[in-house]
Amino acid sequence: MSTPSAPIRIVIADDHLVVRTGFAALLDSQPDFAVVETASNGTEAVRVCREKSPDVVLMDIRMPEMDGIEATRQLVGAAPDADGAPRVLILTTFDLDEYVYDALRAGASGFLLKEATAERLFDAVRVVAAGDALLAPGITRRLISEFALMPAKAETAPPAGLRDLTARETEVMLLIAEGLSNPEIAARLVVGEETVKTHVSRILTKLGLRDRTQAVIAAYESGLVVPRTRKAE
Repeated sequence: MSTPSAPIRIVIADDHLVVRTGFAALLDSQPDFAVVETASNGTEAVRVCREKSPDVVLMDIRMPEMDGIEATRQLVGAAPDADGAPRVLILTTFDLDEYVYDALRAGASGFLLKEATAERLFDAVRVVAAGDALLAPGITRRLISEFALMPAKAETAPPAGLRDLTARETEVMLLIAEGLSNPEIAARLVVGEETVKTHVSRILTKLGLRDRTQAVIAAYESGLVVPRTRKAE
């Protein structure tokens, strides 16, 4: 008889009581979730997370005292390895909030609209808790479009392990940066999906990245991929 897995431990950080209460009630309705604490600002979120060691944090961006971006940076930066830091799921009111990109760079694993349905919320928490990035291909492609409009950051150093990638791993990273999902990459390369997962895992390990969201950002900020609009300049 298999032993039931431990519930996903969750912290909710939002400066609106109604939002915190609503999300907590929804999440606590699931047998595999456990909301261990809530926080009303970034400072409190960092303290609570260090005390409670949650698996996932639902993090609002705009909060008093410390915003969600800095709170994410402190939480992920304090324990950059995947096992030591919580996965941060950014809560936003707008689909492409300008601050979402800064949050992703700070270490967030994805973002979710506050008006998302209950089922989408549940799926998002499970996806992030499992170590995957919550960036559907369509969202990734919009993220890429946004990078195309941003000036290149000359001071951004490429990940240390970029030159350690094999030719196939580099190819997979380029496809991740295009916004392709694992099944789409498998179809493009005519390999099995498990093979793609192995390549993705090795890419993240070599580059010291937490998930494919960070891989997309690294690919563009390092210059491995240059958006088409920049090529035309």
